[in-house]
Amino acid sequence: MGLVSGMPAARDVEPRPGKVAIHQQWTADGFTFMFGNPGTVEQGFLDTLEDSDLQYVLALQETVAVGIADGYARASGGPALVQLHSGVGLGNGIGMIYQAKRGHAPLLVVAGESGVAYESMDAQMACDLVAMARPVTKYATRVVHPGSVLRVLRRALKIAMTPPRGPVFVSLPMDVLDQLTSEPVVPAVIPTRRVVPVAAEVDTALDILTAGINPVIVVGDGVAVSGAQRELTTVAELLEAPVYGADLGEVVMDTAHPLWRGGLGHMFGEVSGRSVAEADVVLVVGTYLFPDVFPSLSSPFRPGARIVHVDLDDYEIAKNHPVDLALVADPRETLARLAAGLSASPDRAGGTRAARVARTPYTPVLPSEPGPGASMMELFAAEVRKQVRKHLLVFDEALTASPDLGKQIQGRLPGSYFLTRGGSLGVGLPGAIGAKLAHPEAEVIGFTGDGGSMYTFQCLWSAVRYQVPARFVICNNSRYRLLDDNISQYWRERDIAAHDFPSGFDLSGPPIDFAGLARSLSVPAIRVEKPADIESAVAGMLASPLPFLIDLVTETTE
Repeated sequence: MGLVSGMPAARDVEPRPGKVAIHQQWTADGFTFMFGNPGTVEQGFLDTLEDSDLQYVLALQETVAVGIADGYARASGGPALVQLHSGVGLGNGIGMIYQAKRGHAPLLVVAGESGVAYESMDAQMACDLVAMARPVTKYATRVVHPGSVLRVLRRALKIAMTPPRGPVFVSLPMDVLDQLTSEPVVPAVIPTRRVVPVAAEVDTALDILTAGINPVIVVGDGVAVSGAQRELTTVAELLEAPVYGADLGEVVMDTAHPLWRGGLGHMFGEVSGRSVAEADVVLVVGTYLFPDVFPSLSSPFRPGARIVHVDLDDYEIAKNHPVDLALVADPRETLARLAAGLSASPDRAGGTRAARVARTPYTPVLPSEPGPGASMMELFAAEVRKQVRKHLLVFDEALTASPDLGKQIQGRLPGSYFLTRGGSLGVGLPGAIGAKLAHPEAEVIGFTGDGGSMYTFQCLWSAVRYQVPARFVICNNSRYRLLDDNISQYWRERDIAAHDFPSGFDLSGPPIDFAGLARSLSVPAIRVEKPADIESAVAGMLASPLPFLIDLVTETTE
């Protein structure tokens, strides 16, 4: 898989069934895993998979299969292959595919159907799979002829991997795959998008940025996909600009850097808008403004502020608010050129910006020991930080517990910390499994809430079946705490007096025995209720050769 030049025209090969050829194609494209849940209309190509180089990773429900694949794609930086079962399986997986779409995860999702021959019969399980998948994918299609099976799969993979990346869907009718095809197997070609603005546009961007007194930078995962973390940091230091994350799930800048201000909320536009309210110059890279559930309908920028927006996704540039300079370009290459121009520009003391940074380098702000009254989450995270002896990779779906987690475990290196994105609950546990499959050498810990965990808890069975020793932490506060916070905001906005939260937000009764559930799926587990128990619990978790779960009580109902 990659950019190919001068490749001779591929010739047809000895005919073989499509259900055999697709595995040859997937192997040529570098896939090693297929994440899925089987069904009758997929039985033909699942049968031939046993003789291929692919390993089938069985999930007990389709949401789990997509969640593991999402974690794998994010941690590996490449595509992941998902098999779902017809319309019912696709329906089960759609929420998590939406998560992948919002997070730009390159998933190739396939589902079987009984056959083109039965289309007019309106038979059992018949439905328009492409129509179902289209709203939550970047591209959705159906194979209808044996001579184009591999061509369609290559096209779908190309679309999934070309920035802005995203999930794609291909429906595979059984009768088409049963027929012979002479299509050759060649790797999919992924076009490069390392494009940069012309020099005059870079100069215009530099003029805007250097004219500012109070610059702000807002970035998203487009920076991570481009590999632009170093270039972003250089530009931020040269501008002396605080950096905020929006629509963010990856490490785009060392979170210990003093210019890093953290990720913005994803719920209320007025909160996100505060980050740019006083700025006279705003540089937006690899994201859009603003990814909130309730976005502000008015401009978040002060009058006269000038905005430079850089992204490979032209749809997202100036989507909601006008900007002064819109550059459809690669973040890394564009930031590198901005850094070069800024380095030579004068600072306020009469020297160059580069000389100023060299004189007074930025010092990382590292975690301090938890103080009196620290939460169970912060105490637990501090203990993990102390005891982990190898590369730590965190998949964070802790939600309301996430701020305390981040106080002690920082995302300092690209690919070391992944946040939930897209709004679908349940990604934390399967995401950790996918990340561990992508990086078996790392210590991978998935954090999730008690409510979110129950969406995909059966993924632990898959971790045991395939001997994936990921670690899982349930941040247990016995309720949907995020909903408490959101409805409190709702009441304040409407001058509604605070009162008891809706009963549907409460998870305390009957109590859920998370450790017992884990053990029923063959995963060792313990419950931690007191600070004194944290040290031994973390030691036991890290020493286990098997997957391990900790039910961490972060709040009590007493």
